[in-house]
Formats: sequence, structure tokens, C-alpha cells
Amino acid sequence: MTSPTRRGTRGAFLLSALALACLGLQPAVGQTPPDTETTVAQAAPSNSELDGPLFYQVLVGEIELREGQAGTAYEVILDAARRAHDEQLFKRAVEIAVQGHAGEQALGAAKAWRAALPESMDAHRHVVQLLIALNRFGDVAEPLGSLLSIAPPEERAGIISALPRYFQRAGDKRAAVGVLEEVLKPYQEMPATRTASRVALGRGWLAAGDVPRALALAERAHGEEPNAMGPALLALDLLPGTPTAERIVTEYLATPEATPALRLAYARVLTGTQRYSDAIVQLGAVTRAQPQWPAPWLSLGALHLELRQPKPAEEALQRYVQLAQAAAAPRVRDDDDEDEPTLGAASDDGLTQAWLLLAQAAEQRGDLKAAEGWLARIDNPQRALDVQFRRASLLMRQGKAKEARALVQAVPERNAEDARAKLLAEAQLLRDGKRWREAADVLAGANGRFPEDVELLYEQAMGDEKLDRLDEMEKLLRRVIEIKPDHQHAYNALGYSLADRNLRLPEAKQLIQKALQITPGEPFITDSLGWVEYRLGNRDEAVRLLRQAYAARPDIEIAAHLGEVLWVSGQRDEARRVLRDARQRDGKNEVLREMLGRLKVDL
Repeated sequence: MTSPTRRGTRGAFLLSALALACLGLQPAVGQTPPDTETTVAQAAPSNSELDGPLFYQVLVGEIELREGQAGTAYEVILDAARRAHDEQLFKRAVEIAVQGHAGEQALGAAKAWRAALPESMDAHRHVVQLLIALNRFGDVAEPLGSLLSIAPPEERAGIISALPRYFQRAGDKRAAVGVLEEVLKPYQEMPATRTASRVALGRGWLAAGDVPRALALAERAHGEEPNAMGPALLALDLLPGTPTAERIVTEYLATPEATPALRLAYARVLTGTQRYSDAIVQLGAVTRAQPQWPAPWLSLGALHLELRQPKPAEEALQRYVQLAQAAAAPRVRDDDDEDEPTLGAASDDGLTQAWLLLAQAAEQRGDLKAAEGWLARIDNPQRALDVQFRRASLLMRQGKAKEARALVQAVPERNAEDARAKLLAEAQLLRDGKRWREAADVLAGANGRFPEDVELLYEQAMGDEKLDRLDEMEKLLRRVIEIKPDHQHAYNALGYSLADRNLRLPEAKQLIQKALQITPGEPFITDSLGWVEYRLGNRDEAVRLLRQAYAARPDIEIAAHLGEVLWVSGQRDEARRVLRDARQRDGKNEVLREMLGRLKVDL
């Protein structure tokens, strides 16, 4: 009988996402006051028009600030800024007020700056950001509109694209998007700014929780400019909860203008929903376009390993190690490039992760000596549990369960989280060795030590399922759902367990559909839905769903389900192809072997 344990919360190595920088004023609270002379030199650069008296006025202001008289310092610096019409002095006055948590004074200085230098975009930005920080949305539209009007035409679209970041910390998201709609109205039909305007409004509506409006704006912007990245980035933020947005992403990636960075972000989304085969396709395209980027190779290797494809996993991981070590190697520097940044070294954790994965790949191939060789390279105390778990796994494969458990138990504990992680690792080790009762005992003890821990409750439920303690399993899973109503794995595990036993099938289907609402397109949940449709007698629908699940993630157990439904439906050639591939990758899988024996499938 198939177990829902495979639908657990253990995740594969995730990709690095495309990070967008946030705008906003960051108060330097708690920092050591700078040297006064240095600060004055910064406030009054070499090309400043400050005369001697103004220079000493600024010096007095900085001395007052250093002596703790922030209010006086603010007044002195602001007066100097007004007299000199100096951008940096106005900015310094704003900074002093922000450091002192004096929002109105900071706004006053920014307004004075804008009045003195009406063409200063920096002054406009500070006014807008401070008004938003003070929740004065009614006053934002005018300076924001003015900012766009004075911006050079070639920079306007970029400024519009950045506007949603101004409102990231706004308390009232609907009021914020209302301001955006008012300000961007003139720009929505201009060819040079319409795409940026629609994307900015889409982000505003997404932040306000109105997904349908955000999607409609993304679709319209993409339709008008299919090769623009902005609509695709917005569509990525709508995934996986809005599956229809994926079309925008894939159509953009088919254009010549598609960027590897966005493809990486898409791969991350696919990985998060366990669509590993689709993620591998995207990562393959990235590594072909940018073969010198280390990170995609690491992620590619991890995903191949998750699909039990050790050979391509090792190729990708060894390529990562090669690139990472080359990046970490020191290079000869000339005296002339003293200020030139050096090539960033690879992180120790990245190499540790690669060696752990290479050890796992060797273990999958049955080469335990090679696995230990990779582990021997690791000297990273922060990953001690991961290393010892892999060594314990090698011992478990040799039947040395006692020694394997002792190895995990001996890992030092720095805090309660370390203790919890060790218990989870020991339970996983025992499950991998099919020592279900011992694993259940470890998890029961863990739940006594860490009560109401959702992950531990879920794992204990999966242990009870293996021991056929169905009432206990259901009780624990319903407790998980009570604590965390969006725990899709709990809904799926309960629904799948019922379906696999031909129990309460309508309720099982409802539970699985609820899980799929939380995580649309997740292959294991799609597989569960296909399996319950099969149990209900809906073979055509079952085949459709199981093909979809297997295409996204060719897991051995999904293959067993698809193969069985195809076989009993008379589609035996396709069934044989699927089952042969599954047996070649993991002929020892219990679910696969049970199904082949039960149906007497001849491969």
C-alpha cells in the first residue's frame, strides 16, 4: 500500500531568487556619530558654494548633533541649506530629523528642499516617501505627479516601475493604490509608459489583495508588449496561486529578450511547487546561456538528485564545485587596481551543500566509499548534523542501525532548535531504514518535548499511517489543520490515505481538492486527485491528472499510479514505457514492486 509520507514537508535545495532592491529612508538609529570634520566634508563637497561663515555654521550644527542637541543641529543645518540652496545640506537636515524620529521635521526639511530646488528629483522623492511613512496619503498625489512631470522622458518608465516600492510599508494598501491610479492616469496610454504604468498598478492591487485586477493588468500589459519583462515579473509574483498567470511568464521566456535572471526566478517557483522536471528545463536553459554562473548548477544537481538521476546530478554538482572553487581562488592584483572589487568568493555553505549532495548521489549509485570521500571534504561545524546524517545513512544501508542512531544522537546541541532537528533527523533515518515503530517512538517523544509543533505532529501522523493506526493518524492530521489551516500536506495526506484504502471517497476527494486550492499544480497532490478519481471509477480523468503529475515530477510512486491506471484501462504500451523507466531508476521501490506483482505486469 502506498504511503502519503512522500508528500511530506522535506524540500529540495531551492534556487536563488531575483531580488528587487527596496527604496525608502532608513534611519541610522543607534549608529555611532561620525567624526564631525568628516561629516562636514561630506555635507560640503569640494564643488560647494559654501563661504567661510556657512561652512562654520555647518560645523556648529554637527557639533551640536554630536553633543546630543539634535533639535538645534537640525535648525542650524536647515538654515544653512536654505541660505546656500545646497542639496546635500537639505538631505543632511532630513537625515538628522529621521535619526531623531521626528517625522514632521523631516518632512518640513524635505518640503523646504523641494521649494528651494524645484527641479530636484531627490527632493521630490524624499517628500513622497516621508508623506507615505506618515500615512498622509491625501497629500502624496501632488508631489508624486510633480516628480513624474520633471523626470527626463527616458527615465520616466523606470521611475514608474519603482513606485510600488515606495508604498511597501504603507498601512492602507487600498489607499496607496488609489494614489497610484490617480497619478498614473495620464501615463497609461502613452506608448513609452503604458506598460510600466499597468505593471505598477498591478503590483499595487496585488499588495492590496485584489488578485483578479492584478492579473488583468498583467495580461493587458503583456498583450501590448510581449517582450517586456515587467508583466512577466508581475505574473511570477502571482504564482503559484494564480495558475493562469503562468502563460505570461512562458510566453515572455520564448522571446529573444528573455533574461536568465527571470528564468531563474521561474525555476524557483517551479521548484517550490515540486515541479522538478519543469524546473530542470529552465535551469538547463540558464546554464547554457550563462555557463559561468555557479548557483544554477548547484540547483540543477539537487533537482536531478531529487528525481533519482544520480549521473546528471553528479555532472552538474561537479561543475558547480569547479566554478565555486575557481571563484574562491585568490588572484594576482596590480597596484593600479587597488580599488577594483575582487571576484566574489563562493560561500563555504554552497560548497558544503554540493559535497553533501555529491555524497547522496554516490549513495544512490551504491558507491558508499565515494560517498564517504565527499563527506570527508566537509569542515563546516554549522552543518555537522547534515554531515553526520549522511554518514548515518551509509551505516543504515549496511544494517548498522544502532551505530547510525548513535552518530546522529552524538551531534552537539546548542539550543532547543538543534535538539528538535536531531529528533527529526533520527526519525527520518529510521524511516529510510523501514524501522517504522522505532521512528514512531522517536516522534512521539519529540512531540512530548515540543508540543503543538506542526511539523512534528505531521511526521508522527505519517508514522501512525505506516503502522496502520489510522484513527491516530487522522486525529493528528486534523490537529495540524486546526493549528495551520493552510497546511496542504495535511489535507492531502488524509485524503490520499482514505482514497488508497477505498474509504469515504467523496470526503477524500474534497480534502485533496482543498490541498490543491492551496498549492495549485503541485504534482503529488495532483497525483492524489488522480488516484481518488481512479478509485471513484473515473478512469479517463484519472489518466489525465496522473499524466499531468508525472510530467511535472516523474516520481517512482506517481509512475506506479499512472502505470496501473493505464494498464487496467488497456493502454498497455504506454504503461510499460512508464513502468520500465521507473524500475530502471529505482527497482527496489516497494510501491512499484507491489503493483507489478499484484497486476502481473510483464515488462
